[in-house]
Amino acid sequence: MRLLTVICFVSFCIFSSHSAFAQSNTKQQTADYSVHTHTFKSAVLNEERTVVVQLPKSYQAEQNKVYPVIYRLDGAGNIPLASAVIERLQNDNRAPEVIIVAIENTNRLRDFYPTVNKEPQGPVGEGGGADKFLAFFEQELIPLVDKNYRTHDYKVISGASAGGVFALYALQAKPELFQAHIAYSPAAWWNYGASVKSTKSFIAKSKDLNSYVYINIGEEAGIMRERYDDLQQSLQSNKLANLRFFSDAFAGVSHNLTSVAGAFNAYHNLFLPKQMPISALINDVASIDIYYQNLSQQWGEQIAPPDRAVRSLGYNLTGSKQFTRAIEVFKYNIKNHPKSVDALSALSYGYEIQGDTRQALEQMESALAIADDSYPYINYLKETKARLQAELSKN
Repeated sequence: MRLLTVICFVSFCIFSSHSAFAQSNTKQQTADYSVHTHTFKSAVLNEERTVVVQLPKSYQAEQNKVYPVIYRLDGAGNIPLASAVIERLQNDNRAPEVIIVAIENTNRLRDFYPTVNKEPQGPVGEGGGADKFLAFFEQELIPLVDKNYRTHDYKVISGASAGGVFALYALQAKPELFQAHIAYSPAAWWNYGASVKSTKSFIAKSKDLNSYVYINIGEEAGIMRERYDDLQQSLQSNKLANLRFFSDAFAGVSHNLTSVAGAFNAYHNLFLPKQMPISALINDVASIDIYYQNLSQQWGEQIAPPDRAVRSLGYNLTGSKQFTRAIEVFKYNIKNHPKSVDALSALSYGYEIQGDTRQALEQMESALAIADDSYPYINYLKETKARLQAELSKN
């Protein structure tokens, strides 16, 4: 029932957005997303191709801002779904604004499959053009987008079914061309599972792969399910430290709806939130720097570890009685925010809960030396200082 509600909501968003596309010259459209269509002759493919580019809402106002790009296979009809999901994530500081580039189809089977199908259950003799289509991306489409729009070097490729196969092929053929690969219900059955075999071989031979991969499947059964499960298990068991892999299986969801069912998880797992999760705090505070370096790479702007976000990590550690690690995090935060009353107060709390009253008092006095009467919790600071002084005198 919950999934049905989500699908109905997204369907409404898609219908509303299609109406906006049809009225692209209205004030409502220009005040919202700006959409541009490019039709050009591809020398690589030797045919005319059309792409639709949706720009973020802030694009016109923030002239110096650059944006990550999502390349969506299977046509512009898929823009509203991705846009609605990512906008919700943006509202919670869990995703950056993005440029979405949708590629209209001419011959999906030819363009997306790297091998010609020889298996009788499918269209025999079709496919085999993925290498040329990837060359089209690298030599023509990406340069066109980079030339005309303010992009940065974080690129996502996303596709469904045959498009999912192409997204995985791009990972193998040009691992550094895209930083994330989303494959909704990739047609793993194609040509005796050729794409599964090549993906498994690629993963097994790779020594380092800094990328993100998301795949999913619906109610498909038979050889499609068998070959997909083989693919999923191979990716799941990979030993590559920098490969972030996620997958979903949706019971009762048809093949054509797996992109709807999986879009939230695909992008929710992809983009790093500004609030670093405690699960990302590995070993020592160096992992905080690494997290925000990766976050900045995704978002296309330099984002230093925020005072509040780091304090939250420290408080999380005190809650689980990891006092030494908590103090280390609080100290790290003060190095980045030496004039923050909240940062000093947090370190004072860390020392107090650890049982070091003297250090707790010193940090609280440092906080009060910075704070003035306009600080909203000034009375709390004064009361805490008095209590710590009393405890120290008693001991």
